[in-house]
Amino acid sequence: MLKVRCEQNTVLRLYLLHANMVGGKVLEETYMRWIHYKDECVKMIDYEPFPQGLFCNRTFDRYACWPDGPPGSVVNVSCPSYLPWFDKVSQGVVRRRCGSDGHWVEEEDGEVWRDMSQCEEEQEITSQELWFKQLMVSFRMLYTVGYTLSLFTLVSALIILLSIRKLHCTRNYIHANLFVSFILRAVSVIVKDTMLERHWGREIMRQADLGEMLSHEAAIGCRMAQVVMQYCVLANHYWFFGEAIYLYSVLIASVLIENNKYLPYICLGWGTPLLFVLPWMLAKLLRENKECWAVNENMSYWWIIRFPILFASLINLLIFMKILKVILSKLRANNQNGYPDYKLRLAKATLTLIPLFGIHEVIFIFATDEQTTGILRYIKVFFTLFLNSFQGFLVAVLYCYCNKEVCKILLCFFCYLCCYKRTRLLPTAHP
Repeated sequence: MLKVRCEQNTVLRLYLLHANMVGGKVLEETYMRWIHYKDECVKMIDYEPFPQGLFCNRTFDRYACWPDGPPGSVVNVSCPSYLPWFDKVSQGVVRRRCGSDGHWVEEEDGEVWRDMSQCEEEQEITSQELWFKQLMVSFRMLYTVGYTLSLFTLVSALIILLSIRKLHCTRNYIHANLFVSFILRAVSVIVKDTMLERHWGREIMRQADLGEMLSHEAAIGCRMAQVVMQYCVLANHYWFFGEAIYLYSVLIASVLIENNKYLPYICLGWGTPLLFVLPWMLAKLLRENKECWAVNENMSYWWIIRFPILFASLINLLIFMKILKVILSKLRANNQNGYPDYKLRLAKATLTLIPLFGIHEVIFIFATDEQTTGILRYIKVFFTLFLNSFQGFLVAVLYCYCNKEVCKILLCFFCYLCCYKRTRLLPTAHP
């Protein structure tokens, strides 16, 4: 997060350290309020009439605005209104001493003496705050392990599907695209986190550095990462939608399937997300162009992304219920079943994933992040992070490693390696 090294006890130190806890939104808002506070102080310095005789000069020390002080007195001003915790210290004051010689009293190191103890935020960490911090660390470890495991299994599963010619078919092509969407989703989440940390984690040495960090130019990288991540998340959901439609087409009715062509699925999985990501990007650019686009102040813009995900989840759930009914009837009349056996195996594998994809979205369809509080919010966050990060691993296992054809090929490959290794270890016969 923010690493601050300032030579003076200025406002930068205070609210940059506080931003380490509350995030970039508070940092940006605090900076804008500080600019306003500074401008008002400058107006007071320029236009207020000067007193007669000896006095300590009015000044702005980048923390508080000081009026002219009479010699030999303590000057009190209210805590600065730009502080993020101002509501807690609104009755407090910050002090300076005006010497008898008309100069502000300095400390031994040459800095002007100032007592701002009444304006500082309490640093005591309650047990609840400590528990929350530990919980967030645990959640981050959870999804880091999940995405790492998913990436490893997905990449190896994708290599298996693409390298073995016997597995080349429309069904596995759709599986391969689903794997790619999961890989891109995991990578985009990791890159987005890296860009956010890079954007908010730079060192602040002076006010110009802070202004540069909060500028639109500096946020371009993390905004683009945010856009790519939203596209990958949508693409991932719509490839699950494609899996559901393919299963429905195979077992019930022809929807997009025609002579084993999978071009419609390509358009659905990779093209449909563009219809929603581009309007969302324009809305953020024109109406909510702040920091890294990670905060949703106007939830109507966020629903541009959320609605198609919920729509796909609901359709998947309906398809799941319909196919489950068909499968149950087929199994009951097993002797009269005319479908090839692979279709039932495909159904069992896919039916394991469709509820995994759709149900958790449907459960929290009316429980958004803004509406959920307390333990319900933590439960929602846990299940969302767990399912999203480990979902790729489950996809690879169910669609690749549990496939009987893949198991046979891998078994033959390992047997060949064992035989080859054993042959190399046998002693060579000499005449």
